[in-house]
Amino acid sequence: RARLTMCGISGLFDTQGSRAYSRDLISRINNVQAHRGPDEDDVHLEPGLALGHRRLSVIDLATGKQPLFNENGTVGIVFNGEIYNYRELMSELKALGYRFRTRSDTEVIVHAWQAWGEACLHRLRGMFAFALWDRNQQTLFLARDRMGVKPMHYTWLPDGSFVFGSELKVLTAHPGFVRDIDPLAVEDYFSFGYVPDPRCIYRHAHKLPAAHCLTLRRGDSAQAQPAPYWDVHFSNDNPIGLADAQVELRERVKESVRLRMIADVPLGAFLSGGVDSSAVVATMAGLSDSPVHTCAIGFDDPRFNESAFAQQVADRYHTDHKLEVVRSDDFDLIDTLARLYDEPFADSSAIPTYRVCQMARKHVTVALSGDGGAESLGGYRRYRMHQGEESVRNCLPHGLRRTLFGAVARMYPKADWAPRPFRAKTTLQALAMDSVQAYHHSTSHLRAEQRQALFSSAFQRSLSGYSALEVFRQHARQVQTDDPLALIQYLDYKTWLVGDINTKVDRASMAHSLEVREPLMDHQLVEWLATLPSGLKIRGGEGKYVLKKAFEPLLPHDVLYRPKMGFSVPLASWLRGPLARRMQESVLSPRMLASGYFNANTLQTLINQHLGGHHDHSTALWMLIMFDAFLRRAQEPIRDVVSTATAEVISA
Repeated sequence: RARLTMCGISGLFDTQGSRAYSRDLISRINNVQAHRGPDEDDVHLEPGLALGHRRLSVIDLATGKQPLFNENGTVGIVFNGEIYNYRELMSELKALGYRFRTRSDTEVIVHAWQAWGEACLHRLRGMFAFALWDRNQQTLFLARDRMGVKPMHYTWLPDGSFVFGSELKVLTAHPGFVRDIDPLAVEDYFSFGYVPDPRCIYRHAHKLPAAHCLTLRRGDSAQAQPAPYWDVHFSNDNPIGLADAQVELRERVKESVRLRMIADVPLGAFLSGGVDSSAVVATMAGLSDSPVHTCAIGFDDPRFNESAFAQQVADRYHTDHKLEVVRSDDFDLIDTLARLYDEPFADSSAIPTYRVCQMARKHVTVALSGDGGAESLGGYRRYRMHQGEESVRNCLPHGLRRTLFGAVARMYPKADWAPRPFRAKTTLQALAMDSVQAYHHSTSHLRAEQRQALFSSAFQRSLSGYSALEVFRQHARQVQTDDPLALIQYLDYKTWLVGDINTKVDRASMAHSLEVREPLMDHQLVEWLATLPSGLKIRGGEGKYVLKKAFEPLLPHDVLYRPKMGFSVPLASWLRGPLARRMQESVLSPRMLASGYFNANTLQTLINQHLGGHHDHSTALWMLIMFDAFLRRAQEPIRDVVSTATAEVISA
């Protein structure tokens, strides 16, 4: 029996003493994330500590309450997530003499800490974010899963209090938190489209990075720093051949899916019609005695509509399939998204993601997704482009490339309307750069020169020379590989997958109390895929090569080998049509103009050129719309108890 722990966690810790935190305060900050667990609000108070937990009551009602303590009350936990190997760990811990009062994975973590300390993290297989209190050691221990599926935010307040929560709104709900916007986070946002870990939009807030833990001991004078406990290592030296790799990949995917299908509640899957979600659904169908519930989103614009391919897979496996079409006027979600994400977040696919979670929750409580497959198996077109560019870069010294390609690039006009392979200016610019800079250049929503034109002179000075490129530089220094594909996969693991994909799915699913599980992000599967040669991931210009070959017997050819569309919306046409008025009101709002971040002339030019059809500025304009929505949200007063914002999120 799987105990669902869809929830939100929060807490307060006095790092220096034993001040008394009020029940009203911990309840207040805990309840702003009521949508993560609308049924119950539980707290624990003792001198110098307050722990809060919101949960959705699904099963194991009598023994599933949190905060949960061991039998003598010395070790307690608030936990969000699922430990898929908890049964095996429970048996091992029982053999060591530990007694269990529940059948929950939550209690497994408590006793695992008692048995193995921080090393218990190496034994956990699943998605998790938790805070564990060890009274005897006067230690608060926070941890986040390897792939960053579950979120964790934290801050130190001037009075010495440490505050943590699943969502950033927990921190901002504390009356002592200062909503000071970090200019470096603004630069990051307009490059990546989100604020990458460990930074938050607010200067004094932090995200605990994926695969990191944080240990706070009462009395320590220095602020504790996150420490990594795991990383993905690309060896690319697995001697396995294609045929054997296909068989092993199918078996590993099957095992990962099987673990995530254990539930006593209705279970289904997202089915986009892409390779990854289709492979997950095909695997689920082979493991299930009844039809799989599948959910898909379509668009009224055929250029973005994959629903026909999803239907092919649904028909093949006789799934109980549900389809919903996102309309071009479905932009009332803009303000809802701002409330959900707490930070500016510019992935427009957050709209269909929100809708598919909303639809799925009407039929199931748990849904499996195909997220993570593209990153692990070389599925993005940009991976193939980067490999090709890197082969050219390796032929010429950097100084010569910079001079030659940089000069030629300046002669070419910008063609942002063309597919990447035909944008000569972009490709030439990339060839003039080193590998890390080129990948950042190609993946940035707004490139360095575009951000420079967008920002005001005063704001640029506040950056003191900082560039969002430094995010990639820092991660690149941690990876040991000379394989260009492995390098950019690693960069995506640390930034895009955690900061965009996982954030998007977590907030959208939790808004509807839906649990989403990601079998293709199983860390053991990720570790094995990192050993495969790049030639098994990309071959003959075909990404996810070994996955497609492995699932040829199980999926339609059209689904496997059609061009990747991505889960996106027809943003450019929306901004020239039903969203045009909202765009102008947002981009040129008094908030935006008074913020001091932007060059007003550039804002007006972006609008005029896009509406005139001369340029496609939809990416920049959407980022500005979402930034304005964030500013409006950030300027709202803090509300008591369950905020109006939370209620609106649940009902949207």
